[in-house]
Amino acid sequence: MANTHVAAGSDGNIAYPQIRRISNADVMDALRKGLDDFREKPSHYVFLCLIYPIVGVVLLTWTSGGNALQLVYPLMAGFALLGPIAAIGLYEISRRREQGLDTSWKHALDVTRSPAIPAILAVGALLVVLFVMWMYAAQAIYQSLYGQAAPDSIWAFVGNVLSTRQGWTLIIVGNAVGFVFALVVLCTTVIAFPLMLDRDVGGLSAIETSVRAVAANPMQMALWGLIVATALMVGSIPLLVGLAIVMPVLGHATWHLYRKVVVPPADK
Repeated sequence: MANTHVAAGSDGNIAYPQIRRISNADVMDALRKGLDDFREKPSHYVFLCLIYPIVGVVLLTWTSGGNALQLVYPLMAGFALLGPIAAIGLYEISRRREQGLDTSWKHALDVTRSPAIPAILAVGALLVVLFVMWMYAAQAIYQSLYGQAAPDSIWAFVGNVLSTRQGWTLIIVGNAVGFVFALVVLCTTVIAFPLMLDRDVGGLSAIETSVRAVAANPMQMALWGLIVATALMVGSIPLLVGLAIVMPVLGHATWHLYRKVVVPPADK
């Protein structure tokens, strides 16, 4: 029953929610509403999301001290792959605010009691697998160009990457492969987690609905992906500290994007 629930939802059937076509203005409106949600209690959400830069700094420190300096940039870029699951508590806060309920930060933990938690964990595990695959791919690309030896220092490595043919090849190929991973995550999970939180539809239905949403709104979803990538990059620059602000805004905005794209059952 648990496996069926993960795939199809509580009733054992795979649901196919109806998708709307949206405009670029809808995407920007979702972002504005996400910012409005954040402004309601910014200190609470910053406190809640401090875990992201803290974990990031720990990982970067471990990477730097473990002769894996070449993985610092892939690690930072990989936050985009884990973002959808990392922000799930924020979707719940936006959902509660929409319904006029208490939006204290502690309610972000209410997702653990959601009937769809098995499906949420399953799709979250998929993102973790993709993140690990991306890190292995990044390491393989580096080794194909530089061999097994790790960089002597971060500054020497940066100088080499920016001034040599090998370095430019690493930049071009690495970013191209990273783009493919990011595109897969965008297509499969852009609205998957808010949908599972809002309706117990199952993991397969959530992924299928996200794919249909992207297919129906390719330019708008490309704009959203660009916004997310840019915001995460900016938030990662000052030692990842900016993620404590960027993550809650994007998390809330994702909920509102979901509301714009997926037709509520009563509207069918």
